[in-house]
Amino acid sequence: MYDDRLHDSCGVFGIHAPGRDVARLTFFGLYALQHRGQESAGIAVADDGQITVIKDLGLVSQVFNEQMLQSLSGQHAIGHVRYSTTGSSHWQNSQPLVRSRNGDVIALGHNGNLVNTTELRDELIAQGVKFAGTTDTEVITALIAHEAEGDLLGAVRTAVAKIRGAFSAAVMSGDALVGFRDPYGVRPLCLGTYEGQPVISSETAGLDIIGADFVREIQPGEIVIVDKEHGLRSERVELEGSRPALCIFEFIYFSRPDSTMAGRTLHLVRQEMGKHLALEAPVEADLVIPVPDTGMPAAIGYASASGLPYAEGLIKNRYVHRTFIQPDDQLRQVGIRMKLNPLSAVIRGKRLVVVDDSIVRGNTTSKLVEMLFSAGAKEVHLRISSPPIQYPCYYGIDMATRAELIAANLSVDEIRAKVGATSLHYLTLEGLQDSTGLPKSQFCRACFDGDYPIAVPEEYSMCKMRFEKGAAATCEP
Repeated sequence: MYDDRLHDSCGVFGIHAPGRDVARLTFFGLYALQHRGQESAGIAVADDGQITVIKDLGLVSQVFNEQMLQSLSGQHAIGHVRYSTTGSSHWQNSQPLVRSRNGDVIALGHNGNLVNTTELRDELIAQGVKFAGTTDTEVITALIAHEAEGDLLGAVRTAVAKIRGAFSAAVMSGDALVGFRDPYGVRPLCLGTYEGQPVISSETAGLDIIGADFVREIQPGEIVIVDKEHGLRSERVELEGSRPALCIFEFIYFSRPDSTMAGRTLHLVRQEMGKHLALEAPVEADLVIPVPDTGMPAAIGYASASGLPYAEGLIKNRYVHRTFIQPDDQLRQVGIRMKLNPLSAVIRGKRLVVVDDSIVRGNTTSKLVEMLFSAGAKEVHLRISSPPIQYPCYYGIDMATRAELIAANLSVDEIRAKVGATSLHYLTLEGLQDSTGLPKSQFCRACFDGDYPIAVPEEYSMCKMRFEKGAAATCEP
């Protein structure tokens, strides 16, 4: 199947707007964040202290209909779209997750991945806490729910001090809405305002779709809370040794190109990546074409800097989404054509510069190169707008183990030979950093340089199914 891509784990959204249709607003917010997760979607709404949750497997538009949205009324809401990085794609792992706390109910949605899930889960089980699912999100929810003393803010504060890893989350009780971000800020989270009321979203695109105004990014280690009694307030949880470490792949690929982060519009940043790539790896060619959609901004930048014409040589089927139907052998043979089809009339006889954002295992890239040559391309020069991925991610990217990462095991020329390209060049790490316009101290770049900002336990398992029944067999190396 055409799925040799990196996947971020989730998108979260929350809004406090008494008197407004918070469920519908959350639905549209999730619609704008759909790219962050396509396995499940859910919305929780609080109405006079009572929380109602609707969630299911599938896309936002598949899970919700008009009748459902009309049944969800209240003062505040949170929503979630999921791509699994811990736990299987089953209904019980879909979010928001719900637990009772001190006579109240809380609902939580989370983007990221913890590195001390096993330790915390075992501690909670020893204290008699039961788990219905197999996600690290359930551990966060249980920690907050298990903290019986004090208000929701105090419970979140205590949980944040215990959990380690990447987490940007929205949690609510019957009378309060909270957004919080880990002390390293690995995953994005921003604050906006809708008709004077606060909104939180993984990306600014979630604000734009409902006409909310961007206020600022929620800072690493910050907790923001809003309730009827006190309005909006915030505080910081400090962690010794922490530093800003936003995942640089948010700039390369994960976030929508129309979102902004750190004052940068990501579409323009990605164009800069393409321009740097053209300066680092020029080639005599006839056309620059992107691998749609994520390769488009960098391809535009490459064409601009190189003086080569830009064209669409690959047409994407935008109606293909994640499916739970297993492909048969015949379908596997045509897998890439489910999403991409070459325009032979455009590329026949041409020397192509093909721009993509990354290569993970290389399986899809080799099929893509083969398909372009079959469609009549004279030469295929691959240009990748990120450096070689050589190390696995532990912070919320569903990534192959190092043994599966093609760049961890082969040289660039060996990769070129394996995928069958005429030439292959990656953007250098220095070129990538220059393109962002920000210092490297602001980012996590561990998948490129192996410098992990958050310590990972030696016994940490990369297997996302490690808490499932039969995990010993599923997670065998």
